[in-house]
Amino acid sequence: MAEPRTTHFGYEQVAEDEKQQRVREVFDSVAGRYDVMNDLMSLGVHRLWKRFAVFASAVRDGAHVLDLAGGTGDLTSLMSERVGELGSITCADINAAMLGSGRARLLDEGIIGNVRYLQCNAESLPVRDNSYDAVTIGFGLRNVTHKQNALEEMYRVLRPGGQLVILEFSKVRSAILSKIYDTYSFSVLPFLGERVAGDGESYRYLAESIRMHPSQDELLAMMEQAGLEQSSCLNLSGGIVALHRGYKF
Repeated sequence: MAEPRTTHFGYEQVAEDEKQQRVREVFDSVAGRYDVMNDLMSLGVHRLWKRFAVFASAVRDGAHVLDLAGGTGDLTSLMSERVGELGSITCADINAAMLGSGRARLLDEGIIGNVRYLQCNAESLPVRDNSYDAVTIGFGLRNVTHKQNALEEMYRVLRPGGQLVILEFSKVRSAILSKIYDTYSFSVLPFLGERVAGDGESYRYLAESIRMHPSQDELLAMMEQAGLEQSSCLNLSGGIVALHRGYKF
């Protein structure tokens, strides 16, 4: 019998069919404290990154947007007012706990009429071709097992002229900043995760998953392979985060 195909779960090699379950367990564990931890981990800067990503998406009144790995709804909330009553945001996530947290939060904010919810795998979207004016994915691509498949699906569901916006942790450019960031990621984050979310190991995985994610240039090449054109990358906070964009023509 052929050996099972493996992939990385953080620094650990696991069977491909095991990774999805283990990622689900991570986000089941942290869903309840996810927003609080994001504020603590980034000192609130993640909110600026997300606002910039929404600005770069250029979504406007009447647009239909797919927000993949929508989680607790940060990007969906920001885009809802932009698309207005004539537009819509589909907040999609593979994890039911995260999607449930997002839905409850958005309902509390009074965001109801133009938001839909979809539990799905980014590698196999239950969506027709050419359905969306924009696709966004914030801090979710690194958790996908087959990233190239997911990028091809995002391209497929975009309408001609539509834009893909990827906001994700990336490779720090400065050697000095990289050392500081590594110390913070592998010492402070698991400590905060244990104290605040009761799960230090999940936050150690999240730190490891960032290091295993493709570099800025590698992700650009993957986007172009998926068919996206005029792809570009902008480093934020010294490359701690990168904003990738590409178009379907």
